[in-house]
Formats: sequence, structure tokens, C-alpha cells
Amino acid sequence: MSKNFALIGAAGYIAPRHMRAINDTGNTLAVAYDINDSVGIIDSVSPNAAFFTEFESFYEYAHRLQRSSATALDYVSVCSPNHLHHAHSAAGLRLGCDVICEKPLVPSPDALDELAMVESEAGHRVFTILQLRHHEAILKLRDMVAAKPAETKFDVDLSYITSRGRWYSASWKGDPRKSFGVATNIGVHFFDMLHFIFGKLQANVVHHSAEHKAAGFLEYERARVRWFLSIDADDLPAAVKGRKPTYRSIKVNGEELEFSGGFTDLHTASYREILAGRGYGLEEARPAVEAVHAIRTAPVEPAHSEQHPFTKGLRAS
Repeated sequence: MSKNFALIGAAGYIAPRHMRAINDTGNTLAVAYDINDSVGIIDSVSPNAAFFTEFESFYEYAHRLQRSSATALDYVSVCSPNHLHHAHSAAGLRLGCDVICEKPLVPSPDALDELAMVESEAGHRVFTILQLRHHEAILKLRDMVAAKPAETKFDVDLSYITSRGRWYSASWKGDPRKSFGVATNIGVHFFDMLHFIFGKLQANVVHHSAEHKAAGFLEYERARVRWFLSIDADDLPAAVKGRKPTYRSIKVNGEELEFSGGFTDLHTASYREILAGRGYGLEEARPAVEAVHAIRTAPVEPAHSEQHPFTKGLRAS
């Protein structure tokens, strides 16, 4: 049976993936909201959807829909800037809907606990998009790790460089009060992936923390991980620079994991799992939320021995 969706943050970068996922799973986008009106993509997925640029008008309309079983909303998808995820997810719960929220779900464990209280009061759930848990290469790696003796600990290098232009610093993403910094904004999925594959986090050391890049060391039950994240094109390896804007690499015991593709349909896969009752909720999101919160608040230890190779020559921050 088709479900009715509302979408908050319709003009953002990630919103089209949510719209396609709603459409591809046979459901209906009934109403959308964004302060920006550049939302023509709605025509390709749900041209009859109502749209508002004022949250109060959107919320009043959504409440009116809830008065009839024929028009009632089932889900609210949240694609707004990171610092608004908590408030918008709570608003969706109080509408009487389940919520599907983009990453990062919330900035801290305390905020996660607060959202759990609203869940309990509303009798509905918040799900989050942990799409790398559906990536074929990640699932194969997880199976490989699980097949090894329990005492085996892997050495992992995680590198993710995704070039961003000058607009980034001028947008909400460049404001750490709104994005929670580069390690959270572009890294939270990777930290969830590491937990998903290698188990509980045992140690978390930050080697570098700056506006455009961050690096550190994480030790899990089954892995020692050196990580490096950047939005600076100058950090791209020479073999990639000038040809591709993004470099994504995971090396496990020195062997490269093929990880360049397979991302296109992961939001649709996430939606299918949520709609089938197998979605990832607050507690599944908790390890990554705890990891990025610790990274943001930890002192920088540039002299630590387990440094990622890309940190050589970086100034201490």
C-alpha cells in the first residue's frame, strides 16, 4: 500500500536522492518544504506535491492532512542542514509520523537521548540513512572479517577526499556550528561503516583538525584504523589530481578495497529496508554519533605514532 511522505529540506544537495527513493519504492511525496524555492526537481517525481517556503505554513498544511485517513502522512523525510535535524525529526514525530533523517542524525549522544524521549512520547520512530551498510563491497568485507578468527585485528587506512569549491565555506556547511565540522559532515557514514564491520570502538585519537580536513586513529575490536578526510583538492593524490574531484580509498592489510562505484541506489535500498521494517534507528546510529562527537571534542595529538600518511607536512591544529 502506497505511503504518503512529507520532505523537509527539498532544495538541498541530498534531497533528490530521497525524492527518487520515495518514487522508486512506489510511494507519494505529498508535501515539501524549504526556505529556498529552487525545487523544480519535484516535477520529475511528484508534480502534484504541495510546497512551502515557510515552516509554519508547511506544518499547518501537514496537520490538515493528518485529519483525514485518505491524506494522512506516514513518513517525514528530513534533508535539512545538519543542525536542524534534531528539531525537524522531533517535529515529524509530533505530527504522528515515522521519520527518515539524513546524516548526521544528531550531533551528540545527549541529543540522541532527547530524540528517544520524543519517540517514546509520540509512539513513532526515527530512522536514519546508513547507506554504506547496503554497499555490496562493504558487505563482502564484513563477511570476510567475520570469517577470520575472533582475535584477528586488521590494519586499515581510510582516505576520503571530496573536493569542494569556495561556495562551501560561504554555505552552512562551512559553519561548524551548523555542519559540526568536516569530520562529522563528510565522515559520519564512514565511522558507522567501520563500526559495522569491525565492532566496538576502543580508542579514538585525533591527529589533525582544521576547517577543511581532519585525521586521526581509531581502534576497534577487529581493526586499527588510520583515517584522513578532506574537502581540499590539493590533498588529492597525484594520480587522481586533475582527473577526478574525489578520492575514496580503503586499504585493509595493505590491499585496496574497490570502492569507487555502487553509490547511486543506496538511498533507495535504505528506504526499502525501512519500509520493510528493517530500518536502522537511534541505537544503530549511536556508535557513529559517539565517535564524531568525541572527534570534535578531543584534544589534538599530532605526535601520535599511528598517523595516516597524508598527514605528513600538515601543520598541527
